[in-house]
Amino acid sequence: GEPGEYQQRLRLQGQGTHLPAAVSTSPHFSPLTEVATCVGKNGYPAPQVSWYKNRRPLQEEKNQVHIQSSQTVESSGLYTLKSVLKARLVKEDKDAQFYCELSYRLPSGNHMKESREVTVPVFYSAEKVWLEVEPVGALKEGDRVEIRCLSDGNPQPHFSINKQNPGTSEMEEEATTDNGILVLESAQKEHSGLYECQGLDLETMISLSSERHELLVNYVSDVRVTPAAPESQEGSSLSLTCEADSSQALEFQWLREKTGQELGRGPKLQLPNLRREAAGGYRCVASVPSVPGLNRTQLVNVAVFGPPWMASKETKVWVKENAVLNVSCEASGHPRPTISWNANGMVSREQSRDPQSVLSTLTVLVSPELLAAGAVQCTASNSLGRNTTTILLELVSLTTLTPESSPTTGLSTSTASPHARANGTSTEKKLPEPESQGVVIVAVSVCILVLAVLGAVLYFFYKKGKLPCGRSGKQEITLPPSRKGELVVEVKSDKLPEEMGLLQGSSGDKRAPGDQGEKYIDLRH
Repeated sequence: GEPGEYQQRLRLQGQGTHLPAAVSTSPHFSPLTEVATCVGKNGYPAPQVSWYKNRRPLQEEKNQVHIQSSQTVESSGLYTLKSVLKARLVKEDKDAQFYCELSYRLPSGNHMKESREVTVPVFYSAEKVWLEVEPVGALKEGDRVEIRCLSDGNPQPHFSINKQNPGTSEMEEEATTDNGILVLESAQKEHSGLYECQGLDLETMISLSSERHELLVNYVSDVRVTPAAPESQEGSSLSLTCEADSSQALEFQWLREKTGQELGRGPKLQLPNLRREAAGGYRCVASVPSVPGLNRTQLVNVAVFGPPWMASKETKVWVKENAVLNVSCEASGHPRPTISWNANGMVSREQSRDPQSVLSTLTVLVSPELLAAGAVQCTASNSLGRNTTTILLELVSLTTLTPESSPTTGLSTSTASPHARANGTSTEKKLPEPESQGVVIVAVSVCILVLAVLGAVLYFFYKKGKLPCGRSGKQEITLPPSRKGELVVEVKSDKLPEEMGLLQGSSGDKRAPGDQGEKYIDLRH
């Protein structure tokens, strides 16, 4: 054929990908295994074939490597080459790369084509089984842990995972959803112990066992504070002790529950000279420094004996007659107080903020009788005393309407804030409600509109010449000589003479109605 014709017609056989040369693999394993077949079609002249493993040429070797090649002359006169490589494979050949090379001579010189590289499946029995755990490193309760069995065989044997029973010391098989994989979605301390893998070769029925692996799931549990329900008199001291169980050394930290403030470190917390403000929650945090994120906490409430302590002594709310009003009252003390009201209404269930505090809400209609009383009072009492909070009712009107205090047309609410920790007078600001703000906006808008209309009317009369705008309606009246020495006062008016209705006096002078025209008036002694 023409030079280059063989190159153009060389194609892959049996792999579906067009390449200059092709290798097809055999899945069977025998002492001398057929590794691959190399085919070159419709070329000229007849090529020479060479085989390579891991880029190194293979030569005929008795009982190790055998290459069997054949050529066929097609009716077109072109050659088809077929070469079969057989070799004795070992376990180390499982990743070996094999390929063939076709070389031929043309008038233009020597030419060469290579196939793609292929690996050959090599099957062999396992010699070793071992166990791996993920994640690597210290484990803690709640972690997702995966225990996996592996071997050096191909294919992998059938695996089972066993765990030692702490009571009997016998190895017991664990249930797995996949061959050789045990997943602990949320590991607990009970999962700690000795594990091993067993691999069974289903062809040789040989069983192999791995070395035992100790799994340690670190934990912190049973955090406890003593005394469990601490209580003390005001002015005395109190000591709290925190303990916990753990697989590692522990550190302790104390926090104030409502503020999160750290109060100290160590298993003991001293609270000297207790005051009412010291009552409430204290949290002990037990953590393992060597295992990040591993900690547990325990909350304890400290009670300080005393009569009820009101969140506020007095508050004020703006109300509208016949509106529904919600008022709240909060008190604390030890023993925990109960709250009563002096007004008839619906009292919601008392809610406990903590073991020493209580919040009560009253829903009442603002009736004329309630307005006449002027206030609603709540009373908190326990075995050590009683205390009250007075909620003053202010009837809203346009004169009392301010941004700080506005009326409500629906539900009015007054809550004595738990943060206003004083038993003195405490005045509460109410936020204006949207409807009250609307009343103010409408009133201001009407005033602006009236002023605009009035200005337009005055401007209209000015343009028509009805307003003097600076002209004086001054009028001179000549007095008789006998009256020239008398005191004269000049009175000015903005009205023009033609706008005055003059009245005839007894002496013949003309007077404006109401004496509003400009004139001279005698003031006689």
